[in-house]
Formats: sequence, C-alpha cells, structure tokens
Amino acid sequence: MLLMDSSKKISFNRCIREGDLVIVYEKHDTMKAVKVCENSVLQNRFGVFKHLDWIGKPFGSKVFSNKGGFVYLLAPTPELWTLVLSHMTQILYIADIGFVVMYLEVVPGCLVLESGTGSGSLTTSFARAVAPTGHVYTFDFHEQRAASAREDFEGTGISNLVTVGVRDIQGEGFPDEFSGLADSVFLDLPQPWLAIPSARNMLKQDGTLCSFSPCIEQVQRSCETLRSDFTDIRTFEILLRTYEVREWKMDHSKFEDGSSIAGPPCKRRQPSSEASVGDDTSFPAVVARPSAETRGHTGYLTFARRKCVS
Repeated sequence: MLLMDSSKKISFNRCIREGDLVIVYEKHDTMKAVKVCENSVLQNRFGVFKHLDWIGKPFGSKVFSNKGGFVYLLAPTPELWTLVLSHMTQILYIADIGFVVMYLEVVPGCLVLESGTGSGSLTTSFARAVAPTGHVYTFDFHEQRAASAREDFEGTGISNLVTVGVRDIQGEGFPDEFSGLADSVFLDLPQPWLAIPSARNMLKQDGTLCSFSPCIEQVQRSCETLRSDFTDIRTFEILLRTYEVREWKMDHSKFEDGSSIAGPPCKRRQPSSEASVGDDTSFPAVVARPSAETRGHTGYLTFARRKCVS
C-alpha cells in the first residue's frame, strides 16, 4: 500500500515487481486487488491478462489482454484498498475516514491507538498519515480478524507502520506501556464508554479521541463519560452524496414548442445555429443526477480532547 523506498519515504514511483499487490481497475465500481505472480493470469470479461506482462511497468499503466481489452494497474492507496478489501465487519468509508484523520490531527510521527481493527480500512489511512516515523497500534478481541488484518498489512506493505494486537479493550483497557504516549485514540466498540477511562490514561495532555458509533444512544452515554476528563466534545454525522455525470441525447424540437423534456433535468448546451429544419434535432447534453447507490448513514463520530492538567 505505502511503497517504501530505502530512505523510508512514501513513493509510488517505482515499477511493479513480482509479489506486489496491485489494484486492477476495470471501471469506477469494478476493481479487485491482485498479487502479482510471474506465472499467473487474470481472466475477466475483457480477456486473459498475463501477470508477466505487468512486471516492470509503472503503476497506473494500461495493459491489454489477448482479446484487445484493457485494464489499469493502480497502486493500492488507502482509498482504493477501502473499496476492494473483504468486509469482515462494517467498515468506515472515505468520507468518515478523511474526517477522522483530520479531526484527530494525525500527522507524520504520531503514535495512534485503535480499537477495534475490523477489516483494517481506517488503519491503512492512519498508517499513511503517520509515516514514515510514526506508528499505529491496533487491537481487536477477535483473534481470527486480527490475524487476517495482520496478513493484509503485510501484503499492502505497511507492516512496518502497524502493529496488530489481540485484546479486549472494553474489558482490559489498553496496555499500560502506552500510558501518556498516545497522540490520538480511536474507538470502534459496542460500548465505548467502558474504554474511555483507559483511553484517557493513554493520551498525552491535549491528545485527541474519536469514538465511532452507529446508534445515537451509544453517543449519549459516551458523552456522559467524556465530560469528566475531556473537553471540546463534538459529534458529527457525515453524509456523502455522489453524482453521475454523463452525456444524454436531448430533442431540441421539444424546447421550441415549450413541452417538457423526456429524461432527467440537466444543464444543456445550446444547439448549433447551422442545424437545418430537416436535420436531426437531437443534440448531446450533459446530465448530472444523484447516484442511485449513494450510501446514507454509517455512524456518528464523537471527538473530544483530553483536558490539560495545570
């Protein structure tokens, strides 16, 4: 995911090598993660693609199949990884992730504690944000999920930035070794208020905490617990609305007689003045409308800052 060169700086400039993980892009809603193996092939509706042809090409390359079809080979950024990873649990998507990284003030060199790991969607973005000198310690009580996430982090190249632990943070709290060292703490737990006292002890003074909860009742109880040791408590709900922009054939004659247009409303271009009465009166127009698959509510994000002790 974060392709690291010898100087430990993030780079996507190098070429694809044997064993690399690439995102095979067919179209915006059809992508998959593929590990490059010299003797393997990828088969899809566009034909057969030999992995051997990919080795040595830069990320972003357009490669062709035996039938002339093509796909793009993209670097596995956190944004793309979020779209292709296997969902072991409900994951955070890009809108929530971007907001969390910003409000937790995660920057290079930070030490971030996370519970629970789940599918690792957010963890990968934390890893990129803290690179090259910071570190993310993420915990999940489910041993199989933790092992699967650890394997994914190895495959995406961020294992040097992420440590995965198996621990019941609600019942046991975070390990004492992180006491007073964490810049940020993220909680994705059924009962986050049980882990808030431990999170408070882990944070540096003025450190930030975020709790993700799908239900407002969880938010209310968490906020009650936060009031004793935290300040600047805020809760947000991030709603993302995507649009489809495409070309649509419009019948100009319908505009002239004042009748309505068949098709969705749009901002239309003016037809050419050179068109004669006998010509085809249809012309292309750009149509923008909300996507039918727009995701609604995912959860509530509650942020707080540890109070400074004078």
